[in-house]
Parts: sequence; structure tokens; C-alpha cells
Amino acid sequence: MTEHQHVTANADLTELRRSLDVGLTRMDGRLALLLHRGEQTEKDLEDLETRVSGIERGRWPLPGVAALTALCALAVSVWQAIGHY
Repeated sequence: MTEHQHVTANADLTELRRSLDVGLTRMDGRLALLLHRGEQTEKDLEDLETRVSGIERGRWPLPGVAALTALCALAVSVWQAIGHY
């Protein structure tokens, strides 16, 4: 291998190493961004679950309200039927 070929090979290896370092740095940045987005998504999901739980606790128990309404309607019907005779 001549001196010129040796210098050219070293320059090529240096350029290849620089390209590899740049690529790895770019990938590290993208991975860090994905990690950050994943953590933010987890936080948003936990907040959403907390809000949904609060809404579920605060809502009216519809089956109970329906049963109570039916009982009241039955009581009024019986009262009217007894009151008219």
C-alpha cells in the first residue's frame, strides 16, 4: 500500500467515523424525543383516567333513578285508582 493510498484510506475512515457519529447522535435525539412523547402520553392517559373516574362517580345512578320513578308512578296510579272508587 503506497503512502497516498494509506492517507486516502485514513481520510475515508475518518469521514466514515464522522458520518457514523452524526447518525448515532441523530438517532439518540430521535429516541429521546420518542421517550419524551411516550412519557407525556402516559401522563395524559393518567389524567384522562382520573377525569373519567371523577365523572363516573358524579353521575346519577340511572337504573336506581328509573326504579324509583317506576315506583312513584305505581304509587300515584294506585292512589288515583283507590281515590276514584
